[in-house]
Amino acid sequence: PALVSPADAEKTQDYWNKGARGRLELALALQPAAQRAKNIILFMGDGMGLSTMSAARIYQGQLSGGSGEESVLAMETFPHMALAKTYTIDRQVPDSAGTGTAYLCGVKANAKTLGLSGAAVYGKCRTTFGNEVDSILHRARLAGKSVGIVTTTRVQHASPGAAYAHSASRSWYADANMPKEALRDGCKDIAYQLVHNTDINVILGGGRMYMTPKRTPDPEYPEDPDQNGTRKDGRDLIAEWLSAKQVVCQGRGMWLRAQGVCHWHWVCSRCQGARYVWDKKGLDAVEDDSVSHLMGLFEPKDMRYELNRNTSTDPSIVEMTEKAIRILRRNPNGFFLFVEDEIDHGHHSGRAKQALMEAVMLDRAVARAGELTSPANTLTVVTADHSHVFTFGGSTPRGNSIFGLAPKKAKDKRAYTSILYGNGPGYSIRDGARPAASLPAAEDKDYRQQAAVPLETETHSGEDVVVLAQGPMAHLFHGVQEQHYIAHAMAYAACLEPYATEPGCRAARRASHGTQCSPQSLLTLLALCTAALMV
Repeated sequence: PALVSPADAEKTQDYWNKGARGRLELALALQPAAQRAKNIILFMGDGMGLSTMSAARIYQGQLSGGSGEESVLAMETFPHMALAKTYTIDRQVPDSAGTGTAYLCGVKANAKTLGLSGAAVYGKCRTTFGNEVDSILHRARLAGKSVGIVTTTRVQHASPGAAYAHSASRSWYADANMPKEALRDGCKDIAYQLVHNTDINVILGGGRMYMTPKRTPDPEYPEDPDQNGTRKDGRDLIAEWLSAKQVVCQGRGMWLRAQGVCHWHWVCSRCQGARYVWDKKGLDAVEDDSVSHLMGLFEPKDMRYELNRNTSTDPSIVEMTEKAIRILRRNPNGFFLFVEDEIDHGHHSGRAKQALMEAVMLDRAVARAGELTSPANTLTVVTADHSHVFTFGGSTPRGNSIFGLAPKKAKDKRAYTSILYGNGPGYSIRDGARPAASLPAAEDKDYRQQAAVPLETETHSGEDVVVLAQGPMAHLFHGVQEQHYIAHAMAYAACLEPYATEPGCRAARRASHGTQCSPQSLLTLLALCTAALMV
């Protein structure tokens, strides 16, 4: 039979009926994966609302040469989905700190606070104490799992900060960013807490300047004083972290079970210590089995947008995610990994192309993680903290560039782009009128789409965000949920506190330990032997 083009095939009933039947059969065959998760990966697209996901899907398809609309993101193949309500205790439209506390720590909180319950007051140091809430990353580490953070922002930023910090202000990056009263009352800056609160195995992102003493030259920009270290207390937190994590032995001990009995074995190997890197070359040189801890800080503040990234000096989110997984997955107890992309910053600046490319890169990281892990033991969750006042419309035809123009002019007889913002820096009036949009200018990576209301920075929006999941217990993500439910569902899936004693968790722990014996196993055996001798 003659080949039928996709465009012609779509005009037939058979095309759509066959496609729907295939999806229906997949849905009928779908069964809950009720076993417990050994590993958890939480991908968080900062600012990745539903309109951003839809536009990113089209952009990805057009990058591949298609019309775009029929494209499918890797995250969209996940079988389970929910919606999450993003409001914080004090705000209808949230920020990334309050939402981060919700989906990582399991409680709704006030905007601009990190790792604290709603009893804490923004900017008031003394309300920190007694109101701390632990993240799922912290609880995973206490349970013996390896843990990691990957972000294209600074590692002290609001979203990753909620994984380890307890701060009355998301802006207290270093001690130099804190008011004297807060320092006097005993509060610690976020960078200090990154090093001292939780034993994090992998830390990859930006944020070098908050880790080193004031006037310390940046290794990448030594001639630019604006990139120097900022700490007033004189501490070199990178050096402190390295010192605390280094391992001096040249081998490692291991309890192995043989014929039901635990034996101690000393395995010679290279020293598994800590490494710090600040560029892609350094990251690439790290062998996965040579370190137990890795910190990579690739910019003084936030990392560059993907479209601006120097591919020879800065790693991509895909490369950072892969390195993190390869290191973390060596732990027989499993791991927890948090991965964030700064889609948000592109939207705030009104530059849709920057934002959508970040969303495409996050999806590529999701795809790569799927190749490196198995849904049989890894729960992967993709969500957003909040949305943005970003939309696309204008009755554009099929295959229209996502950054292109609407087919008809507006009432003012001027062209406009399909993508628009409700507010932001794209607002413009020239000679008493709105300037007409035009091509190819609208396709530029730094083009600012027009906005209805003039603001220096575009704002978040308050609608629900999508939660997508695959792997063990992924079916727990369903319906419309409060955002803090995400942390609880992940904790339940992996038998983490407060669900560590739920049915099925003891068997899951035995399975994750495999043939290895913990020191606790030895203590139990010794106790039994002592009791037998006494009898």
